[in-house]
Amino acid sequence: MRKIVLLIILLYSFGGSYAQEKPKKLNRLGEKLGIIEYQDSIKQSKQKEAVAKITDYLIISNENDTTYVDTSLTIKKDYKYNYLRKDDFELIPFSNLGQTYNSLSYNFENTKLMPSFGARARHFNYMEIEDINYYHVPTPLTELFFKTAFEQGQLVDAFFTVNTTPRFNFSIAYKGLRSLGKYQHILTSTGNFRFTTNYTTKNKRYYIRTHIVTQDLLNQENGGLQDSNIPYFETGDPEFLDRSILEVNFENAESILKGKRFYLDHSYNIIRKKDSTSNNKLSLRHIMSFEDKYYQYDQTSSNSYFGNAFKTSKLKDIVSLENFYNQVQLNYSNNILGDVQFNVSNDNYNYGYNKLVVLNGITITNRLKGSVFAAGGKYHKQYKSFDLNGEMGINVTGGFDGNYIKGEASFKLNDDISAIAAINHSSRAPNYNTLLYQSDYINYNWQNNFNNTETEQLSFHLKSNKIANISADYSTITDYTYFKKDETTNLVKPFQNSSTITYLRVKLEKEFRVGKFALNNTILYQNVQDPNNTLNVPELTTRNTLYFSSNLFKKAMYLQTGLTFSYFTTYYMNGYDPLLAEFYVQNETEYGDFPRLDFFINAKIRQTRIYLKAEHFNSAFTGYNYYSAPNYPYRDFTVRFGVVWNFFM
Repeated sequence: MRKIVLLIILLYSFGGSYAQEKPKKLNRLGEKLGIIEYQDSIKQSKQKEAVAKITDYLIISNENDTTYVDTSLTIKKDYKYNYLRKDDFELIPFSNLGQTYNSLSYNFENTKLMPSFGARARHFNYMEIEDINYYHVPTPLTELFFKTAFEQGQLVDAFFTVNTTPRFNFSIAYKGLRSLGKYQHILTSTGNFRFTTNYTTKNKRYYIRTHIVTQDLLNQENGGLQDSNIPYFETGDPEFLDRSILEVNFENAESILKGKRFYLDHSYNIIRKKDSTSNNKLSLRHIMSFEDKYYQYDQTSSNSYFGNAFKTSKLKDIVSLENFYNQVQLNYSNNILGDVQFNVSNDNYNYGYNKLVVLNGITITNRLKGSVFAAGGKYHKQYKSFDLNGEMGINVTGGFDGNYIKGEASFKLNDDISAIAAINHSSRAPNYNTLLYQSDYINYNWQNNFNNTETEQLSFHLKSNKIANISADYSTITDYTYFKKDETTNLVKPFQNSSTITYLRVKLEKEFRVGKFALNNTILYQNVQDPNNTLNVPELTTRNTLYFSSNLFKKAMYLQTGLTFSYFTTYYMNGYDPLLAEFYVQNETEYGDFPRLDFFINAKIRQTRIYLKAEHFNSAFTGYNYYSAPNYPYRDFTVRFGVVWNFFM
């Protein structure tokens, strides 16, 4: 946590120098190639003191969508006040903060051409390229996020950004967590460091933005509760309410996912629009990304939980991936034709291990290494209330085949109702760790030649404040790749489903208001047709929040307080394998059908939001049958609090 403290001190000291200066008058902001610039220049001699508006503090996504800093207190902010800092409605967390999440739903829309790195259970808090934002602010901005953890720890996310000139911005942030947990040997310690910058030249022809991200996500592993201790947990015997008494499968292992990424995105306008009457724009854009990540599993001595091992002590599995990506785009815009993009890209990948394994006379290679060249394009056209988007890509040469195509059409009927329809087809190789894996445990060594997983998805979204927000998608999945326990060894390994899966999801979101009271509802229905039962999800998942909102003390404080009910029906919940950091399919025992009730009191005082929540307070009287995965209990009743504090200097 010393890194966090030092970062906070640095942000205060850096921002303090700006606080001594009077704010200068701001120009109107606009967007040009995703980079926000001042439209009108004002001579310094004519500058007058002015107060910046909250809408001037801009956030720019990787896809060039621009929003502004929001310091309001809403129920959606409460849903996002968690470790991931996003709504986790479709996830069920493990008992300790910073552990993994079991998925209650899946989205099979895909626009990627390459397989993903393994250890997917460690990636919920791994910040990808699309998770990094860029900023444009009239004065320095700081945000501090704090939340209590589970025993001897805390969660902190400190962020600072400043525009040193109207055309140059940088930001620096660090999210750190340490939490001991209630059960034996489940300590978590994670860190996410981010640095971003963006710059636009004075003539508006060239822009550049870049980020550097380093991440380390460490978890102690215990294999869950021993089968013999499950009855002690479920009976609710007061003697075992101290969860550290319960026996776990082992207490000598830990896993860690580390990653470093450098990302560069820059563009030059060959022909630029000078005003709204200009017809043509032509630009050349280059995107480069270098990412180096590795996953490591350590165990001081072998354990029969994973079967036999090559050695009895100091077991260490390390797998790494180096990926160097380049894409060159030619973008053309015309008032009549629309926006057209052509691109070519190259993925240079190096995945694997530093040793060879010979098992039963078969040599398992140690590397998947090569280069893939791809081509693609995008199209966008807006006509009156219609908005059309298309995107496609295909691997032309290299070690992996892959392709995707996506089309989307949106229509705005009126100020309240809008609709979006989309179609997506994808063919991509399964994740690296299903194709090649090596371990000190004998049965965790394999090399497979799986087919590409092919998916087709039709989706529809209706957005309306008066009616409801409704989304539906229908997917078919062929050659679905998954993990499951082998019937011979009873140990986890990858398989591929020979049948086609059909998967339907329908989600409804609606809030009802009466005076100062509101009822916010999110309901998800899912239906899977899979003869092999390899994709398991609950049929119904719901979250309902009844809450009260009001200004108090002559509007000095805004208060929200209420009750949230969460529930999902029973289903064959996936199990968790700590060696692979992957979830696996099991069809022996159903889990779910337990309510979760949270009572919260949230308040806003100026730019500070304060959160207090009694989580799962019904655990003692609705039965101890709550699990996040087989042998991994969900959280008991606990009270947690925290703050989000913004400083505008």
